[in-house]
This record gives sequence, C-alpha cells and structure tokens, in this order.
Amino acid sequence: MEELIAKAGVLIEAVPYIQTYHGKIFVIKYGGNAMINEDLKQGVMQDIVLLKFLGIQPIVIHGGGPEITQMLKRVGKPSQFIQGLRVTDSETMEIVQMVLVGKLNKEIVARLNLLGAKAVGLAGQDANLLVAQKTQPTMPPDFQGEIPDIGYVGEVTQVNTMILKQLIAEDYIPVISSIGVGVDGASYNINADTAAGELAAALQAEKLIMLTDVEGIFQDYQDKSSLISALSIERAHQMINQGIIEGGMIPKVEACIKALQKGVHRTHIIDGRLLHSMLLEILTDQGIGTMVVQ
Repeated sequence: MEELIAKAGVLIEAVPYIQTYHGKIFVIKYGGNAMINEDLKQGVMQDIVLLKFLGIQPIVIHGGGPEITQMLKRVGKPSQFIQGLRVTDSETMEIVQMVLVGKLNKEIVARLNLLGAKAVGLAGQDANLLVAQKTQPTMPPDFQGEIPDIGYVGEVTQVNTMILKQLIAEDYIPVISSIGVGVDGASYNINADTAAGELAAALQAEKLIMLTDVEGIFQDYQDKSSLISALSIERAHQMINQGIIEGGMIPKVEACIKALQKGVHRTHIIDGRLLHSMLLEILTDQGIGTMVVQ
C-alpha cells in the first residue's frame, strides 16, 4: 500500500509541471549511449511518447557519430577528426546520410510509432528544413599555416519552422537527422548539438534538452558531489575558459547558451544513461542534471 501511495505522490508532484508545459515545444537532442543500449533506447522512446500524451510537443533531433564511425570502418575508410569535427569528403557524406537518414532515423520513428505515437522522419534537406553553409574548424591560437579543408561539414544558417509547426498541428512527432542542405543543393554533416540549439531557437522552444553520457556539469569532475544543478551563462563561459568544461561538452554548452540568448526559456544537460532521465528532470521538483540559465 505504501508503494502505491508513493506512486500517487509522484503523479501529484508532476501535475504543476504538466500544466505549465502543456502545448509547449521541447527540442530533444538524442545521442550517446542512449542510442546504443537497448533498454535505454526503449526508455527514451517511452519518455518522448509520454510527454506527447501529456500535451507537450516533443521534437527529436539526433546524431549518430559512433554508428557512422562503425560503418566507415566496415567499408575500410578511416575516420579523421580536426578540432572535434569529422572530415567529411563526398564518400563519407554518402555514408553519413545512409547511417543517419536511412538507418537511425527510421529506427527511432518505428520505435515511437510502436508505442502509439505518430512520428515522422525528416532530414535537413526536406522542405529546406536545415539550410547550411560550409564551415571551417576553429584552430588553436598558436596554429600556423593554412586552415585545413574538412569537406562537407556545415553550420545552420536558416531553419524552416513552417513544416515542423504543420506537423505538430497534425499531432506528429518530428524526428530530424542532423544533415543540412546548402543553397547549391549540397548536403552537409552538421554537429547535432549545434543543430539542436539552432532548431530550439528558431522555434522559440520552451526547453532544449541534451541527452549525454555524463550526469551533468561538475565544478570538479573528480568530485561527484559537485554536480551543478543550475549554471548561469556567465559562469559557463568562465568554466570553458578555465578548461573545466572541455571536449565534447563545449558544443553542448555553447548550443545551450546560444539558444537561451535567442529566446529559449530553459536548457538542460542530463544523463541519457539513466532510465527515464527526461521525466525525472522535467516532471519532478529536484531534477537530476544541469540546467543552463540566463
């Protein structure tokens, strides 16, 4: 009986959050271990579908770096990175599209639909959803010489929100592969974290949620008790400059900052390895990750 009462308490705790977020857009960047582990895959899909059934409007955008690397290895093509960006020649771009659009996107859509949702898969080329331009790596201050060409790697310059709003109005969950299209029709490989931030900003989303392979942002990553539950933009910049926030966490935090500055209300960095982490972060008083705030 006590267990049943506790479950009822959890539902009651969620009520004000459900009321607040009803009809609001959440952009969810799906990646990391949550895309590999079968139990976590199912848990994330269940979270997304539940949010939809509660009246929230989730939009999913995904990457697939490990799967791309694995496929390149299978065809005997080495992966090369410069400043964290994958060097993407025309052959690699074909494989990126095959993995993201042809495999991962369809798998996510199928899982959501099996749970009773209406999900539809998109890539940046569809209806010019993500217009992009070629980008260059940001080299260290002491770098000398010509900046290397990393191929078909792009950054978002424009988001066509019309198609997404139409899909939401028809009760669909859009699932987007992080591939953009240039004005010349060329396809570009886009960092999914960056694309998620641009998407959330263009939609003026209520929340941008980043699923990662860490619990959040720590003041000291050796001290697991130093998890920062709310991080200001000013402090985030300081931690990047001090090297506390580093590596793959930098584009996530920068995407959160940019989204906030462009009107997104809240951004969250949470542990996708924790089952139902999205529900715990969004619908409970305590939360479980790091919220980046103005």
